[in-house]
Amino acid sequence: MTTTTSTTPAAPPGDGTAPTPPPSTPRPRRPRSAIWATLQPILVRLHFYAGILVGPFLVVAATTGLLYTLAPAIEQVQHRDLLVVDEVGTTTVPLSEQVASARSTDPDGTVSTVQVSGDPDGTTRVVLAQEGLPEGAATTVFVDPYTGEVLGESLTYGLWLPEREWIETLHSSLHLGTVGLYYSELAASWLGIVVLGGVAMWIAKAVRARKARRLIVPETSKKGLRRTLSWHGVVGLVAAAGLIILSITGLTWSESSGAQIGDLRAAVSPVAPELDTTLGEGSAGGGEHDHDAGPATGLTDADLAHGASWDGMTAAAEAEGLEAPYKVSPPPADGQAWTVAEASTRWPAANDSIAVDGHSGAVVDRVDFSEKPFLTKLTGWGVHFHLGNLFGVANLVFLALTATALLSLIVLGYVMWWQRRPRRSTSARPGPAPSRGGLRAAPLWITGLLFAGAVVSAWYVPLFGISLAAFLVIDVLLGLLERRRHRAADRARAEDPETVG
Repeated sequence: MTTTTSTTPAAPPGDGTAPTPPPSTPRPRRPRSAIWATLQPILVRLHFYAGILVGPFLVVAATTGLLYTLAPAIEQVQHRDLLVVDEVGTTTVPLSEQVASARSTDPDGTVSTVQVSGDPDGTTRVVLAQEGLPEGAATTVFVDPYTGEVLGESLTYGLWLPEREWIETLHSSLHLGTVGLYYSELAASWLGIVVLGGVAMWIAKAVRARKARRLIVPETSKKGLRRTLSWHGVVGLVAAAGLIILSITGLTWSESSGAQIGDLRAAVSPVAPELDTTLGEGSAGGGEHDHDAGPATGLTDADLAHGASWDGMTAAAEAEGLEAPYKVSPPPADGQAWTVAEASTRWPAANDSIAVDGHSGAVVDRVDFSEKPFLTKLTGWGVHFHLGNLFGVANLVFLALTATALLSLIVLGYVMWWQRRPRRSTSARPGPAPSRGGLRAAPLWITGLLFAGAVVSAWYVPLFGISLAAFLVIDVLLGLLERRRHRAADRARAEDPETVG
């Protein structure tokens, strides 16, 4: 018979408690790679400085952006009497009668465009170019397409009424003109860099701890700095995609970066086809009249009422399969064609356009949205997404949540800065900056790659380059001041050790 010896110690006599298990050994952290160990100090310091110094600009951009998400609702409530008809009819009156009705109410200026609504309860907008208006503004007369009745008029900026234009200008330039545009561009320039760096550090932290759950679940059981960092990392990771999209789309039409990005797109993508509005000799854009009204003033009502005119443009649009909403634009002078362009801003945005001979009503040129290069389409979609148009209410809700997340990240970041102060400190001053020296300790090839990346980024996003150079100067000056203080302390200690001790 084989005797089996138990290795489990017996419980003491009369003691019914189970034996105490040996203490568990903590799972070792995964070691950092040499490259990441080199990059992390650089990213930490860059993330810290960018968050502290660019944070105020991002707060303004996020706050005004959050306000902008309410602008469409404000516009609908404030101007419902102009934007929505009282009763949806079964047939609409001819476009020429709608324009004539608008001109009888406001005969000043010239008709620059007529916007046909794509919504059954939407009004037709007759846009008039007039002298003495603010830059980018026009007078728009709103007409009921079913009755031809004028519902009123208002100053407009493209498709926007004054309240929405005011909020958008607050977001983009703080009503400070060209100088104000640089604030939003600076915020957009750094937003993507800060987000990408933060995401990289947060993922690396979870990988080292071997706890993927930490990526998306805050550590609510922790306290102080660790708890704040957990919330900061989780919110940042969840909102990262939206923040990066807003950063890129915001730069595409910014003051200085927009042109550079446009040049880059032109260099790597075919040129988008343009609608040819030039007519042959003997064909007048407005009709049979052959006098030049001049491109500055446009053709008169008499010219625009002759030939194919407004109703001919509607017929051409229907024959070509164009769908409302679309814009009908008369020629600015004789010898040029009318244009009809689909104006949908929602997905899928397939905006085709045609050029129409104002005398015969014949279509002389056409450019379909499908013919445009992908990058051109992507840029247009990005702009409409940034403005909250592409997916309607869902788009606005997404922008509002993203702006709220950005505000939360900035607040949490400043809280962490304050929590970094010494534990027993009674001062209200925030904690120290992360240790310097990461770039100096990095291998030459990493330093070279970082420098090259910074130069390329600065070329296409100039404000990023300028502000990055300013950060480096500040960091160097702070380092020199710190070194000077240490030397002064060393001299004092050497001269009078007892006093210093």
